[in-house]
Amino acid sequence: MLYKKFGKRMIDMMLSLIGIILFSPLFLIIFLLIKVDSKGSVIFKHKRLGKNCKPIYVLKFRTMVENAILLGPQYTEDNDIRITKIGKFLRKTSLDELPQFINVFKGDMSIIGPRPDAYTNIPTDIQKMRTRVLPGITGLAQVNGRSSLDEETRGNYDLEYIEKYSFIYDLKIFIKTILIVILRKGTN
Repeated sequence: MLYKKFGKRMIDMMLSLIGIILFSPLFLIIFLLIKVDSKGSVIFKHKRLGKNCKPIYVLKFRTMVENAILLGPQYTEDNDIRITKIGKFLRKTSLDELPQFINVFKGDMSIIGPRPDAYTNIPTDIQKMRTRVLPGITGLAQVNGRSSLDEETRGNYDLEYIEKYSFIYDLKIFIKTILIVILRKGTN
């Protein structure tokens, strides 16, 4: 209970600050590569559902051309021409997610939790349930299939996480995430 009330937030603040400091040279390199690769802002802000369905802006390195939403469907497809050259690499390595350490440090997100859904004014019942905890950079669904999961399966994993999360549970998900990133499994 102490973990859920205080410990998780303390660990999130500590890990996100370490992540921001540790990866700051990489942030700078990615910043420069995006600027050289395509015009537009380096950071993409996407409005998502935060805790209790409150809107948050999730930060990512921009991986698509400027105004990509006007050029095609909301969801990307294989060989989507809107994805930049550096964007393909950032997505494959999940490096586009690094700015989310800032979201975690601010308290909008957690390191571990259900991935945040796109914002809607009228969230579904399942979205309301999934937002009882802070959304995460990674979560149970991401270490059990990531992008290959259908919406129902992903939702079930998220609800399972909300029921069971603890320090040990989060630690297991964190370790699995590191292994997946290193082995580059489940990336598009």
